[in-house]
Amino acid sequence: MITIKNCKNPRVVSIVVHGGADHIVEEMERAVYDAIRVVQASIEDGKVVAGGSAPEIEIAMELRDYASKLGGREQLAVTAFADAIEIVPKTLAENSGLDPIDSLVSLRTAHESGGKSMGLDIKTGKATDMWPDVVEPARTKRQAIISATEAANMILRIDDVIQAASFQKGPSEEEMAGMSDQMMDQI
Repeated sequence: MITIKNCKNPRVVSIVVHGGADHIVEEMERAVYDAIRVVQASIEDGKVVAGGSAPEIEIAMELRDYASKLGGREQLAVTAFADAIEIVPKTLAENSGLDPIDSLVSLRTAHESGGKSMGLDIKTGKATDMWPDVVEPARTKRQAIISATEAANMILRIDDVIQAASFQKGPSEEEMAGMSDQMMDQI
């Protein structure tokens, strides 16, 4: 391997990845590729959001506020969607060895006090202002939320179709037999 250093304005950069087994190398290559794409998306768009699950907590709070203005099934659906979005900070806490409930309470309290960029600091387990030290590309975050919303909508539509089909089906053969027995008893 030949390494050339201290070049002015280099056009090519190589990253050498090696490991003890092929599957480790493949996983490291994937991780490096993903990291480069994340940086590329941030640079291309010029838009980032605070990390540490700050956007998810803020979205969940806004959804709960919106749900309070609704009624019936719509309110339940929006509240359930807010709960689903909070799975992201819960998972971040669990994967970091933190208590997910304590972490979620800390994040909610920080956001209720107006700290929109408050995210989970995995080193301390506390809500910390992530801006500008920990950021994520807005494009990636936006796409994840859109995909989650589309999935939730699809599940709700499927549920509605199943319910509508059961109403249109009419009585079963057993129900018909029971009705005819009742009619015969009346004669």
